[in-house]
Amino acid sequence: MAKTPHILIVGGGYVGMYTAYRLQKKVARRLGGARATITIVDPQSHMTYQPFLPEAAAGSVEPRHVVVPLRRVLRRCRVITGTITGVQHATRTATIRPVEGDPYELAYDVLVMAPGSVARTLPIPGLAEQGIGFKNIGEAIYLRNQVLSRLDFASSTQDSAMRAKALSFCLIGGGYAGIELLGELEDMARYACKYYDNVEPADLRWVLVEAAGRILPEVSLPMGDYTVRQLLKRGIDVRLNTRVVSLTGGHVVLSDGEEFDSDTIVWTAGVKAHPLLANTDLPRDAKGRLVCDATLAVHEVENAWGAGDCAAVPDLSKKDDPGALTGPSAQHAVRQAKRLADNISRGLRGQPPKPYVHAYVGSVASLGLHKGVAEVYGIKLRGWVAWFMHRTYHVSRMPTFNRKVRVIADWTLGLFFPRDIVALGQIQQPRRDFAEAALPERLSDGVHGG
Repeated sequence: MAKTPHILIVGGGYVGMYTAYRLQKKVARRLGGARATITIVDPQSHMTYQPFLPEAAAGSVEPRHVVVPLRRVLRRCRVITGTITGVQHATRTATIRPVEGDPYELAYDVLVMAPGSVARTLPIPGLAEQGIGFKNIGEAIYLRNQVLSRLDFASSTQDSAMRAKALSFCLIGGGYAGIELLGELEDMARYACKYYDNVEPADLRWVLVEAAGRILPEVSLPMGDYTVRQLLKRGIDVRLNTRVVSLTGGHVVLSDGEEFDSDTIVWTAGVKAHPLLANTDLPRDAKGRLVCDATLAVHEVENAWGAGDCAAVPDLSKKDDPGALTGPSAQHAVRQAKRLADNISRGLRGQPPKPYVHAYVGSVASLGLHKGVAEVYGIKLRGWVAWFMHRTYHVSRMPTFNRKVRVIADWTLGLFFPRDIVALGQIQQPRRDFAEAALPERLSDGVHGG
């Protein structure tokens, strides 16, 4: 290893940011006579706290408050905004494609692979053209504007077919991301209807499509059934054991024979390991995940580590199931990052790594304002108490005191002031008005600006 070890962290999400944050504190001290340098590479210059994305989409939290600027938090690290396109660990080099300019290679000594996951899509006609995922802040902002703009359109049009299409919202996938987003958006839209004289909550059609026979597989079956009952009470059409056949032109065709038109189609049907892993010389399992040991070291590879959604990590807490792996959750990611940083620090000091062990505590989910479900240490909670627990837990996990205070301030203001129901549609096409003004036929009028 070089005299001054260089640690390269691929990905600025949960694992990447938390690992870098902890490492910069530990390696600031001398490690065997040398300082370690840290580089973190991510296409975005911020980390997104994804559990708050549904609330950001519904306007309960300011979108900027659920992201953490990497450069502000990682002051002792080098932050590169770009994409890692390949890694050759045998030669300790990674290829970086910056936002602009030519790709280049970066040498390193210790590698941390934490690119996370991407949406797991299927070859469904129309999905790529009509659907949108839900993993980043841009998608959250878009969906908020989309839902509110559809209400505006439906209130203004006289075409009954277009109105029905605008007021139909289809969410595909019954995991945590889909259920929380559905609950928050439906809650927001229901509230917004009071400001329209010709759009009622009953006019809105919300359809949840899930291929499995249940939703929220992270909680027990009774809690999943309770959630379905709550959604049905709110008039949401829940279709289990149902697959999407086609989405061409916004025309939704389901495997149970149901067909309808929708302007808003959201895909949250699972994730898969980041495709970057295929462009490395590191071992992967059948699902494309990085094969890691219980210490979070890449299996039989020196000075390479992995954690989070992209890694297959043994779950030592399940002693009765030797092949069990940790699930792709923020709960594991944050704790794995802590153990990962400590193990890298120990390795640089010549000390053996320690295994990652964490028994899954449980899950909490929001179903909209003052509504939620929770199952923690086997205790099942519902309604307001579960919703409050959801907020309390996640604000405690939110990185930096600055962001915690801002999120709590958003919630506090929400107690005294009504929801904001403005759709900032200009964000989607910011150049449209200027481009129309600059068309040749407009210039022919003989009006020229100076």
